[in-house]
Amino acid sequence: MMKILVFTSLFPNNQFPNHGVFIHQRLKHSMARHGWSVKVVAPVPYYPPGLGGWRATYRKVASHEVREGMEVWHPRYVMIPKIGMILQGFLLFVSVCWKVRALQRSFPFALIDAHYVYPDGFAAALLSFITRVPVVVSARGTDVNLFKDLPIIRQLITWTLRKANAVIVVSEALRQISIKLGVDEKKIRVIPNGVNPEKFFFIPQAEARKKIGFIREGQSLVLSVCRLNANKGLDVLLHALALLSKKSSTLLWTLYVVGEGVERERLECLVQSLNLSERVRFCGEVPHEQLVWFYNAADVCCLLSEREGWPNVIMESLACGTPVLATSVGGIPEIVKSPKVGTLVARKPEHVAKALKTSLERTWSQSEILDYAQQFRWCQTADAVKEVFQSVLPLKASAEDHGA
Repeated sequence: MMKILVFTSLFPNNQFPNHGVFIHQRLKHSMARHGWSVKVVAPVPYYPPGLGGWRATYRKVASHEVREGMEVWHPRYVMIPKIGMILQGFLLFVSVCWKVRALQRSFPFALIDAHYVYPDGFAAALLSFITRVPVVVSARGTDVNLFKDLPIIRQLITWTLRKANAVIVVSEALRQISIKLGVDEKKIRVIPNGVNPEKFFFIPQAEARKKIGFIREGQSLVLSVCRLNANKGLDVLLHALALLSKKSSTLLWTLYVVGEGVERERLECLVQSLNLSERVRFCGEVPHEQLVWFYNAADVCCLLSEREGWPNVIMESLACGTPVLATSVGGIPEIVKSPKVGTLVARKPEHVAKALKTSLERTWSQSEILDYAQQFRWCQTADAVKEVFQSVLPLKASAEDHGA
């Protein structure tokens, strides 16, 4: 049985249950399919007592928990605001080193599975030196797309990817970026995220709308599921919908925004200034298992990001038979390859408004969308990850795991 230590700050916990769900899902399906034994070290920032703000929630994160058979530790690490980004990888390593060494004595893991290149992957590469086990680093999107443009961080990312025994990227776009950073393309493997058919599946629209309380007859439901930050382009979507209202008075619609984030207050003010208050509803964060109702209730799901890795919301929407409208960035064009399942659009309100009108007036084939979504499954992801893991293990350990 292969023993694996997962290291990432992107992992669900008792206070942020939707945080890094895609990592949890990859592990869950890999364990079920291949019988791996997994323990997780998922650090959270130390936040001093007495300070307020949303980060105060970090103080309530459990130090230890078990999630679907996975034992998870949440040690605290020091994070210095504003000036600490350059040091964050090293500080993360120092903060968790003791915990990882203690775990190794009772749980002799064969490799470290690290997610997010910097600072997590950087710290994991240092942990690999002291534990003397290989490390596989998974690049997710922002860690490479955004941080590569910061000169010193770029060097730390490059060092991390070169020191890793293998690199997993979720899209071909990230693979090309990694190669440009000087990583040996032979050790890079493109393994997209999957979607769980037990969580995301077709439900009749009328039933789904009743479930979420959307009872406006004759109206289209536009959906956006994302973090409320500047990257996701919700302001672009709102301006596009305002244009759509002016140009098409006969097309009735309501926008549901599912998610939370630092931009919520600004976006709510923008809704008021655009006179869209009666047409836009901020639903807040919704438990992952309840998203299926929102996807099925919607007529189209929108994601207007400036940067992306491999956004699961698009695959989840398609798995429910709902078409998507998204920007052509990152791995999105690798998911939406057919006009039968969605539309790729420029990140400009006038283009989005036109594409939205077409999408809402068009008759989509749900059966074609559902059939298309069959190609994205976590079982396929789990099998590909196993191949990568076995490729970095000593021959004896890999043979033992193969026979288990």
